[in-house]
Amino acid sequence: MSHVEGAAHQNSTPEFDVIVVGSGAGAMLAAIRASDEGFIPLVIEKADLVGGTSALSGGGIWIPDNHDMPKVGLRDNLEMAYRYVKTCAKGLASDDRVLAYVETARHMAKYLASIGVAYRSMPHYADYYPHMEGALPGGRTMDPVDFNAAKLGLEGLNLIRPTNPGQLIFGRMNINAFQARSMLARERKSKFILMWIMVRYFLDYPWRNKTRRDRRMTGGQALIGSLLTALRKRKIPMWLETPFQSLMTVNGRVTGVVVLRDGKEIQIAAKHAVILGAGGFERNQAMREQYLPQPTDQAWTATPPGANTGDAIRAGAAAGAQLHLMAHSWGVPTMMVPKEEKFRPMFVERSLPGCMVVNAQGKRFLNESGPYPEFQQAMFANHQATGGAVPAWIVFDATFRANYPIGPMMPSAAVPDSRLRKSWLNQVYWKGETLAELATQIGVDPAGLQDSAARMTEFARTGKDLDFDRGGNVFDRYYGDIHVKPNPNLAPIAKGPFYAMKLFPGDIGTKGGLLTDRDARVLNDTGQVIQGLYCIGNNSASVMGPAYPGAGSTLGPAMTFAYRAIADIKGQPIPLERTDLLG
Repeated sequence: MSHVEGAAHQNSTPEFDVIVVGSGAGAMLAAIRASDEGFIPLVIEKADLVGGTSALSGGGIWIPDNHDMPKVGLRDNLEMAYRYVKTCAKGLASDDRVLAYVETARHMAKYLASIGVAYRSMPHYADYYPHMEGALPGGRTMDPVDFNAAKLGLEGLNLIRPTNPGQLIFGRMNINAFQARSMLARERKSKFILMWIMVRYFLDYPWRNKTRRDRRMTGGQALIGSLLTALRKRKIPMWLETPFQSLMTVNGRVTGVVVLRDGKEIQIAAKHAVILGAGGFERNQAMREQYLPQPTDQAWTATPPGANTGDAIRAGAAAGAQLHLMAHSWGVPTMMVPKEEKFRPMFVERSLPGCMVVNAQGKRFLNESGPYPEFQQAMFANHQATGGAVPAWIVFDATFRANYPIGPMMPSAAVPDSRLRKSWLNQVYWKGETLAELATQIGVDPAGLQDSAARMTEFARTGKDLDFDRGGNVFDRYYGDIHVKPNPNLAPIAKGPFYAMKLFPGDIGTKGGLLTDRDARVLNDTGQVIQGLYCIGNNSASVMGPAYPGAGSTLGPAMTFAYRAIADIKGQPIPLERTDLLG
C-alpha cells in the first residue's frame, strides 16, 4: 500500500471523523478543509487513479466578485451575480442555495490560494448568457495557474488520471486556457507561444527521461496536482481501488459507509459526517435510459469509462434522499476517435469561422458558436422534430482545414491529409471534392447542404448570420479568429475539398443527483435534512438548475459547497450576508 493511501485503524470497524467518497476537486477540497478544521478525514476512491472527471477538465472555476478581478481592472457585485444565476436556474435551485454559492465562492477561492492552489481571473472570457441581466463580459471565470509536477514527484504524478488527448499539443504538451485562446484566435504572439511550449518541453531532458507526461501541468491537471500536493502535505489517508457500496444508518442518521476493500466488504464509521462527491451517472446506461432525453448512449460521454456510474446517487436514494434535475446533463457535442478510451468533447473548434453544423436534411439548426449545453439541447430538439440531428455533422472547407485544428486533426498547413492516419478517413472525417459528393458520402441531402453553405458564405460577406446570429455577442467571439472581418465567427464555406465530422449529443457529466440545502446537507422526500449526510459536485443536483452560467460552473460549486459543508460539520455554518435579496 502506498503512503498516499494511509492505513486503516486496527479495530474491526475503522473510524474517521469525516469520510469523503470520490477524489475529484470537490472531494479533495472537502478532505483538505476538514483536516484544516481539526478533523481526521478519509478519502475513498473506486478507481486506481485520483482526480475523477476534474482531472480531465479545463480546471476553470466560476467565481463572482473574485479577488483577482480588481487586478485586471474589473468590478463585480454579489447582487448582479445572484440575479444572473437565479435567472439561469429557472426556479430549479432554491434562492438561498444560489445566494449561498455566489456569496461563498469568493471566500473559497481565497482559501484555495492559501493552500497552494493558485488561480487567476480570465478578463475576456464572458459569461455564457451575455444577454441576461447580471452577466459580465469577463472576469468571473478563473483558470488554474500552471503547476510544476516535480512538486508531486513521479509517484504522485502517476496517481493522477491523465488529461484528454484533445487538451494536449501533439499528444504530449500541456497548454493553458490563455495560450489555447491565443492560438485559436491566431493572435500575433501565438506562434511564439507554440514555439515556447515545444522548446520548453523538449529541452526538459531530466524530466522527459522519467516520463512522457509534461512537467508543466495546466487546467484540471494543475488543479488536481496542487490539491493532491496539499492532501499529502496533511497526510490525509486516501484509499484507492475501494468501491463505495452503501451508507450505514442508525435511526435515520448516516453513520458510515460500506466499501469493498481488497475484495472484502468492510464497514467504516464516520464520527461526524459522510460527504458524497463521487460524480454523476453518465456512465450508467440503465440510469441514462431511465432519466435522460432519448436517444442516449453512455459511449457518447467524455468522462472516464468505468467511473461516474451513479453508485453514490443510488446509495443516497436508498437512504431516503430526494433526487432532483435527473433529466439534465452538462451537455457538449462529442466525437469518436479510434483507439481513444472515450469520446472527445468539441468545446471551441465549432466557433471558428468557415464551418457549420447541419442535420440529415443538410440544414443548420443552431448557433455553432453558442454555449455547449445549448448545443446539445438543440441537437435533441432538432432530432425530435426532424429525426436527423443525432448524429449531426460539422462541415468545413479547405480554407478552414488549412488554418484551424479540429478534433484530433491539426491544421493541414502543419499536418496535411497525406500525413493523417489512414484509418481516420470515413471514421473521424469524411472528404469530398464537392459538397454534393460529401453529402452523398455522409447521407445528407445534397441540395440542403449546398444551400446552407451558400447562405453561410453570404452571411460571412455581410457579417450577419440572419438565421442564428452567430458571432452576435461577446461570448461567441471569444473563440473567433480576430483576423476575419467583419465577423470573427463567419467565413465562406466555398473552397473544395470539403470535409465533415460526426457529432453526438454527449456530455461532461450529469447534473441531477441528491437534493441538498445551502450547506450541502442532503434532503429527504419531505425536505428534511438527513443527519450526517452531505453531497457535492455532480453527485448532487446542480445549484445552476438546467443552465451553465459560465465556464467553471461545475467545479466552482463543487468546491464551494465542500467548503460550506465542512463549516456546517464544524458547527459553524456560514451565514448568508444578503438575505434582503431573498425577498
